[in-house]
Amino acid sequence: MRPVDIVRMLSLAGVWGASFLFMRIIAPVLGAIPTAFFRVSIAATGLLVILALMRVKWNFEGKLKAVLILGVINSGLPATMYSVAAQVLPAGYSAIFNATTPLMGVLVGGLFFSEKLSLAKLAGGFLGFFGVAVLTRAGPMAFDKDLLTGALACLLATTSYGFSGFLARRWLDQQGGLDPRLSALGSMLGATLFLLPLFAISLFNQPPADWGGASVWLSLLGLGLVCTAFAYILFFRLLSSIGPVKSMTVTFMIPPFGVLWGALFLGEPLSIAHLYGGLLIAAALWLVLKPNKNAL
Repeated sequence: MRPVDIVRMLSLAGVWGASFLFMRIIAPVLGAIPTAFFRVSIAATGLLVILALMRVKWNFEGKLKAVLILGVINSGLPATMYSVAAQVLPAGYSAIFNATTPLMGVLVGGLFFSEKLSLAKLAGGFLGFFGVAVLTRAGPMAFDKDLLTGALACLLATTSYGFSGFLARRWLDQQGGLDPRLSALGSMLGATLFLLPLFAISLFNQPPADWGGASVWLSLLGLGLVCTAFAYILFFRLLSSIGPVKSMTVTFMIPPFGVLWGALFLGEPLSIAHLYGGLLIAAALWLVLKPNKNAL
């Protein structure tokens, strides 16, 4: 892997790690659907401005429908599920569960996309999952309904990511690929269109009791512009450069950042189990990223 791709992965991990901090601030106040809708709609607006300033030509090369659908899978659904989790889980927990994305990518690739699976990838995926299990024991939450609800929401999000990586490669990278900036914009527009009616229904049935103060809306701007708009441009560039499975291993790097941001800004506790789990995840990352020699 090129040094520039490693820098991109670390930058993306740090930014996405911060997204769990922002969602933990926003979702308990606004609710899951409004948090998800504002996240993707602010990101879409930010990308429209960025692309206009950069004078990017709007040429989706006949792939607009595909990128809008992809936006539902890789943005709309995960944003909603992580907002559900953020209502009940600490930021560090959601970041930790997010690390199952490469495992889901390996399983989805093998089961649905004829992806060749090496023993190293399988071992790395399950080792990463074990590291996540160790880290899950580190926080203050008891094993109860809230933990199960949040965990299930996170796992549904990572399953969506597992599918989206391969679908993006199949739908967008054929015949020369698509500008990652347009991929990111189309993704956010698709997610916004998907969540708009759900947002309207949620406002009609159960509007937020409190629309929050400056901290909530500044967090929304950070979540939408930095952690989503900028991050998705970086992600699609990484996806085109190193492929879906390796791109998804960036989520192995997110838990340390998520735990760190949660500890620094929300006072979430740290434990020696974070170190043990982090070492297991680092070993899993190496196994998944190492070149294949013998595929199954």
